[in-house]
Amino acid sequence: MSTSRRFDEYLEYLSQGFRHKHHIAGLRDYCTGLMRPLERKSTNAIAEDLQPARAAAMRQALHHFVARAPWCDDELLRQVARWVAPQMAGLSRSGWWIIGCNTFPKRGSQPVGVARQNHEASGRYDKCQIAVSVSLACESASLPVGWRLYLPRAWADDPIRRRKAGVPADVQFATRPKLALQQVEKLLAGGTPSRPVLADVSYGMDPEFRQGLIDLGLPYVLGVTSQARIWRPQAEALPSTGYRETGRLPSQTWRTADHYPISVRALAMEMPAHALQTISWREGNGNLRSSRFGVARVQHADSHACWARLQPLQWLLLKWPLGEPEPVRYWLSTLPEDTSINDLVAAAHYHWRTDRDHEELRQDFGLDHYSGRGWRGFHHHTTLCTASYGFNLGERLASERDLATRRLSIYPESGA
Repeated sequence: MSTSRRFDEYLEYLSQGFRHKHHIAGLRDYCTGLMRPLERKSTNAIAEDLQPARAAAMRQALHHFVARAPWCDDELLRQVARWVAPQMAGLSRSGWWIIGCNTFPKRGSQPVGVARQNHEASGRYDKCQIAVSVSLACESASLPVGWRLYLPRAWADDPIRRRKAGVPADVQFATRPKLALQQVEKLLAGGTPSRPVLADVSYGMDPEFRQGLIDLGLPYVLGVTSQARIWRPQAEALPSTGYRETGRLPSQTWRTADHYPISVRALAMEMPAHALQTISWREGNGNLRSSRFGVARVQHADSHACWARLQPLQWLLLKWPLGEPEPVRYWLSTLPEDTSINDLVAAAHYHWRTDRDHEELRQDFGLDHYSGRGWRGFHHHTTLCTASYGFNLGERLASERDLATRRLSIYPESGA
């Protein structure tokens, strides 16, 4: 079957969630345009490329489909995942949900959510939009399964800007960790199989995000800063004495002058040199890297001055390259107690998977090419870029699987 025919079947599968014929046509035309080698993947450029003789009419139709049509982003993303996930080798053994923070540089002040905020790519505060994403990932690939634009408080509290941008009434200010947790909860509510969660320091240092994952029963590997507070392994958090009126043991701990948490850096500096192990892992380009790592079983301590919620034992992983005066990175993880240090290190460095695939979304599918100003259009565009990327990803995975099968048939395993 030709690639063109498979693409038609893919779009037909995705269109099952659309009720109107003109929405189905918009899905086909917009995704086709995003797959084309255009310098700028805007509605204007797509219309000129696909139907130059009636570009104005197509441009208007595409603009309505992306910016105004009331179809469901979450449902389309679920359809994309149902198509692609079965082809992601290793997903059943080691799948993850990876939280990402995506920046979209902007010049004007009218696009929804734009503000001077931390632009992660440049490391500076620039005028941009920021979207929180959740990606389903395994060794072979990753696929975004959730997108949500971060709405700064200046936007969330401004009724005039909200109305002009079409921000839904139920969308209120929420921190980026809160947005990530909401997306994870939505995935679980939709019946998506649960996965361990990976996220960087900006999420790992948020106590509500960590506790939310624990309450959902989701293991995690989260980056933390050197000042993250923990209880020493030999001096775990002690429950406060006495019973509540309900008769149950209290769920909080009491800190005293002789019993208090310390920073992860303080614990690391107490580690003897022989406690560090040299571990190797592979990066996205296939290169083998190695460094020294240390681990300990600890209890995390939240930021309350006196009372702290009793936390389960979890892993502290630290990265301390040879020649450095102190560790350069830290993680906390609730992966099982029998998890090897090699697996912890591999998981902690797994962000390369989504970083590389998000870059492909930008370069090949126009993720950051949307020039509209509205809430609905932003989310429709990111969803449609994901749909186009999903087909390309599925084709690549199928091709790699077929190549592996042919190699096995030519070079069978010994004893076969």
